[in-house]
Formats: sequence, C-alpha cells, structure tokens
Amino acid sequence: MKTVLAAALGECVHVAGISNFLRLAEAAGWRTIFLGPAVPIAEVIAAAQAEQADLVGISYRLTPETGERLLGEFAEAASELHERGVRFAFGGTPPVAARAQALGFFEQVFDGSQPPEAVLAYLKGQKPGQQAENDFPQTTVERIRWKAPYPLLRHHFGLPTMPATLDGIARIAGAQALDVISLGIDQDAQANFFHPERQDARRTGAGGVPVRSADDYRSLYTASRQGNFPLLRTYSGTDDFIRLAEMYVETIHIAWCAIPLFWFNQMDGRGPWDLEGSIREHQQVMAWYGSHGIPVELNEPHHWGMRDAPDVVFVVAAYLSAYNARAFGVRDYIAQMMFNSPPGLSDAMDLAKMLAVLELIAPLAQGDDFRIWRQTRTGLLSYPLESAAARAHLAASIYLQMALRPHIVHIVGHTEADHAATAEDVIEASKLARRAIDNALRGQPDMSADPRVQARCAQLVTEAQGTLKAIQNLAAAGVTDPLTDPATLAKAVTSGILDAPQLKNNRFGKGQIRTQIIEGACEVVDASGRPLTEQQRMEEQ
Repeated sequence: MKTVLAAALGECVHVAGISNFLRLAEAAGWRTIFLGPAVPIAEVIAAAQAEQADLVGISYRLTPETGERLLGEFAEAASELHERGVRFAFGGTPPVAARAQALGFFEQVFDGSQPPEAVLAYLKGQKPGQQAENDFPQTTVERIRWKAPYPLLRHHFGLPTMPATLDGIARIAGAQALDVISLGIDQDAQANFFHPERQDARRTGAGGVPVRSADDYRSLYTASRQGNFPLLRTYSGTDDFIRLAEMYVETIHIAWCAIPLFWFNQMDGRGPWDLEGSIREHQQVMAWYGSHGIPVELNEPHHWGMRDAPDVVFVVAAYLSAYNARAFGVRDYIAQMMFNSPPGLSDAMDLAKMLAVLELIAPLAQGDDFRIWRQTRTGLLSYPLESAAARAHLAASIYLQMALRPHIVHIVGHTEADHAATAEDVIEASKLARRAIDNALRGQPDMSADPRVQARCAQLVTEAQGTLKAIQNLAAAGVTDPLTDPATLAKAVTSGILDAPQLKNNRFGKGQIRTQIIEGACEVVDASGRPLTEQQRMEEQ
C-alpha cells in the first residue's frame, strides 16, 4: 500500500481541502497521514522521511505572495526527497495555485476547480490533461468499478439537428461533465429508422436528434472521443429491435440497453406492436444483449409511476423487470429507480418505495451470474418551471437518491420543464449533481433508518408479494413460469391487476384504479377516497 502524507503549510490553518484530498486517497487505496494545520516545513520533511511517503500533499490558501515565498522554501528543502522519487502535489486557491505551478516542482497542482473524480483519477495513477481513451474504461461495469465510490453520471442529450448535437457532445465530453451520454433520438428514428418510406419529414427532430444512417451514429461517437471519453447509449427503439441493437453495438459501442417490458407499443402510442407482442419482442431484445455480455436496464416501473399508479404497482413492475432480465440471460442488470414519480410523493415515502424495490429484487442476484447495479434519477414530471427552484430540486433529489448508494446517477436536467437541455445546461446540471453527491459521500445521515421509512418499505414488500401471486394465478394451464409468459403478463394489464388512472379509455389497460397521495405515499382509494389495501383491491377485481 502506497502512503500519502498531507499538511497545510506554514501559517495556513485551512484544512478542508486537505481532508477531502485524503478521503479520496483512501478511496483509491492509499495509506493516508494527516499532519494538520499550520505545519512547519521541517516537520513535513521529517514526517515524509519517517513514514516513507510516496506522495506528499501540500496546501496553502492565504496570500499569493507569502505562499510563493513559502513554497519556494519548501521546494528547496524537499529537493532531496524529490530526487529520490517522492512525488509532490499542491492544492490551494487559484492565485496561489498559479504561483505553485510556475515553480515547476509539483507534479500536480489543484486549484479547486477540478471535480472530485479528476482528483481520484490522479490518485489512481492518471495525469489530468494527459489522458487518452484507454485511461477511461469503455464498458459500463469497468467504469463503475473504476470510478467508485463516485457514481457514474449520465444525462440525456439530443438537439433537433445533427450539427448542434455533434457540437454539444464535443463540449460535454471536453468538459468531462458526464460518464455516459444518453443520445436522445427523435421519434421517427426510434420507430422508422429502417423504413424511410414510413418517415415524415415534418417530424424531423421531434423529440431529439434526427439520425437517419449508421454514419450519423458513427459521427456522434467520434464527437465524444475527447475529454473523459464518455460512454454512449440510446433508446432501443420501438420496432426492428435486433437490427437496431446490432447497429448500436457497431457504431456507438452502446454502453447498455434500456427497454421497457409493457410500454413503447400501441398501449402508449409509441410503437406498432400490441401489448403481448411487444412483451415478447422486448424479452428477445434482453436475450440478445445478454448473449453479447452487454448490461440491460428495464426502464419500466417509472412508466407506471408517471401515470399515477400506486406505489405497490411501481414496486411490482420493478420486480418483474429484474425477474425477466435474469430469466432471459442478462448478466449485468441496471435497476432504474425514478424518484418523484408521481411528483407529490414525500421524500420518506419515495425512499421507502425504492428500498422495497431493492429488498424484493436482492434475492435474484446470483454472484457473477446476475449482478444488480443501482441507477437513480429525478422524476421527469417533478421539475418546477422557475429556474432557481428547478436547480434546488435537482440537488435535493440527488442528495436523497444517494441514500441508496447508486452506481449510476441519471441526471435529469433542471431545464426539463422548459426546454431540451443544451450542452451548457448539461454541464451546469452535472456540476449541481456533483456537489450534491460529494456532500452525501462526506457523511450523509442514514435516512433509510427512519422508522416510518422502514415500516412503509415492509408494507410495500408484503403487498407486492401478494400482487405477484395474483399475476401468477392468471396463467393458463401448462404455463411453467407465469412471470415471464407474455400472455400472462399482458393479462395482468388487461385484467387490471397492473393498472394506472391514466390508462382510462386505453384499449389495453383498464384505467379503473383510483389513487391519491396520502401522507406522502401514492395509495389506492375507493370511490369515496378511503384507502384500500392491495388485498382489498384484488378482491374487487
């Protein structure tokens, strides 16, 4: 184990930066020694010798003139250690950092503008500003492990023209804002990429970037080959799923697949398939990606939550997602948990719902055969229009999400209620997210220990298990696994076991369920507004 020793030098008593540096060093596997504030030069040198330090970190946050003199004296005193191979890094305010940089003594100088992961990368052996593509893992699981304890940052991005999107991707990558850029593709490309005869020029750019060829995808990938070389992923489409998957792997080296179980079909008007047919198609897509060793995310439960379904239906949908992913050969499963869906949930009840999801799906994990990676995000429909309030909401939501220690944070930009995010919006949103994440990692209280959260979690687990049993009971004779059988799963929707108020007048869903936010939770209620247990609701089916 390598040793790093750090101190605030001379008369400087500011140690917050040093403490954070050492915390990151511990995460990177270093043995750390903190000498404290206002440490004389001779004491730092002696300690470095005694502890056989591999790296010495020095901080000074007072006036640049005194700092320059002090650092010059330090460099002279430490020259013998420097010649013996001991490395030296400096951290301070930008004016002092500029003076430290000019000395030419320090291997790395930090002025406070660097994100935590940049410092972490340095401590793991990379030199900021000199990184190449092979310095950044180019598969999802490798990058998760490399960046830990920080989660990967992801954000949707796609503007109505190719030039604007290419320029934006280059800016985002160059700013090292994200680990994963999720390409927002227009609806025509999702549904009709291989069918130009079905495309409508009037819809070009509606909902995202109008990719119309494999070369378009290649150019988007090329634009990302700078900065921190982010991974790319995109929608799985609503038709020609396997053809799209093959092209995504070949052109953008897709980080992971994201596909629903029950949606993106005739039920929500986003695709040509009927409900049962789309379930079968989506299962085949999972199997294809699983056979190629590519992670799979089922962006399923939040589609129910955004349609005001009760919390228990959200939890059941999350379990069915993970269960089907495992059944169809997925090895690395990304469990997506969208908070604030529906928007009226309290933080306590929202957290309880997600804990119930994790408790239900945890037994599905089977070592390296089926691994679960946690991904959190802010609710699409929860953002206020006012800009300052939206920024506050983003930070507060992500801080809450950190209670789950996610491996991936899907940043939903603060501009969501007003306009599609520009590159500048994405970069700003990533900075807001980073601060919330960093604050949480410094020592967030255990919000999951709240007795109300635990009680609600237990309630949802129990009720969800009953609902899953009701779905199993729908299966026709001879069905070996009802929870993966497309006909049974479709019947769970058409029968109203899986239901949401916004499915009213839908040809597939019943839309007969009533829900209401009660004490921060989304509950089923009867016609008079009285809460119903899940058992009572099943009895009324």
